[in-house]
Amino acid sequence: MSRKIHLALHPYGVGGPGQHGLWKDPSIAKNASIDITYYIQQAQAAEHALFDALFIVDSQFINATYPAHYLNRLEPLTLLSAVATHTRHIGLVGTASSTYNSPFNLARRFGSLDHISGGRAGWNVVTSFDTGTSRNYGLDEHLDYTTRYGRALEAVEVIRGLWDSYEDDAFPADVASGVFLDPAKLHALNHAGEHFRVDGPLNLSRSPQGQPVIFQAGVSEEGRNLAAQVAEGIYAPGATLEDARAYYADIKQRTAAAGRDPEHIKIFIHGGPIVRGTDEQAQRRAREIFEEDNDFDRNVALLGRAFGAHDFSQYDLDAPFPDVAHLAEKGGRTGAAKIIARARTENLTLRQVAESFGERRQTPFVGAPGTVADTIEKWFAAGTFDGINLAFRNNEDLERFVDGVVPLLQQRGLFRTEYAGTTLRENLGLPIPANRHTRARNLVDA
Repeated sequence: MSRKIHLALHPYGVGGPGQHGLWKDPSIAKNASIDITYYIQQAQAAEHALFDALFIVDSQFINATYPAHYLNRLEPLTLLSAVATHTRHIGLVGTASSTYNSPFNLARRFGSLDHISGGRAGWNVVTSFDTGTSRNYGLDEHLDYTTRYGRALEAVEVIRGLWDSYEDDAFPADVASGVFLDPAKLHALNHAGEHFRVDGPLNLSRSPQGQPVIFQAGVSEEGRNLAAQVAEGIYAPGATLEDARAYYADIKQRTAAAGRDPEHIKIFIHGGPIVRGTDEQAQRRAREIFEEDNDFDRNVALLGRAFGAHDFSQYDLDAPFPDVAHLAEKGGRTGAAKIIARARTENLTLRQVAESFGERRQTPFVGAPGTVADTIEKWFAAGTFDGINLAFRNNEDLERFVDGVVPLLQQRGLFRTEYAGTTLRENLGLPIPANRHTRARNLVDA
């Protein structure tokens, strides 16, 4: 089979959303989320299994109700720079907000990670939907959707321009002639836009992969359009086969409509495989995990994140779901809209909505190794993903997948048996972007 599945690892630490009980697992170190050794070991295990990338999520606002991993975790770029020195092939994708970072700072930090890792960096562009983040940056209010996504698009354009500050052959470093830099190959950006003014140039050369890979995770109209314009990798929800297939087709169509090659955008769905010796054992473990993590008070708190970390504990649980639609515009609008629509259509109380948050939504990748491999193959053949962003509760679950499922995927020609190269772009099958100034010069010379 010519197409190959891409795999990424998303470590949970002591437990993220929907994993509230994970920190109680005796195999999980209580300081895992701030222990760099934990991340290095996770990355090395994933690299041994030939995974494409390690993916680190982030947020910059918490309160006491947030999941354990969110309460106490390392900053992504610092974390990934340390992991880079203990790995050789696996990509290193970090999350950073375009709303609460300056483009020059982001360009320099991700460019530095790209050099440290030898061309394995990726930036997951987010606009932030936790309203409280604004107050950590001296703002009274979070930016609205239109502003956030307009700023994100401009930020990516500026950052890519800064990454092109030096052409590839800008540093002859010729001792005989005394020339270290060819000044004709250094370019200021001189950007003046709606959201940013950035002169440049960036004081950092291009890496072996040209530029870090741009990732994005958006399901709203604005998010999908941003992805079609700039993303090279996407993290998608993938709730059901039908939903995942529709999302995949939509993004590929939008990418083509934006004048880009749809093959140059890789869509990763979320997956939390549960692998055991038999299907029955795996299903039993899935039920146990649900019971371990299901907590009503936590579900009420988690519900609030879609509405900008709104506190729903102030309402009568048995009254109709409150009118909080106005909070969605500066929160997670798409998710909030679905919650509101269901509450209105089914005339649900707040308690019922919170309970629905705790409904068991089982991953499709549950069973014996052969069953899980069959399901992955079925979804892949149906056109639902290019890759899976995998989350495992502990090292034992990761090992079960690596030892039991990966060999089956390899035997079927669905997954690599060796890395294609040393950069993230090579392993994802993405082209190295040409330096814009070199390209312009070549067009003139032609």
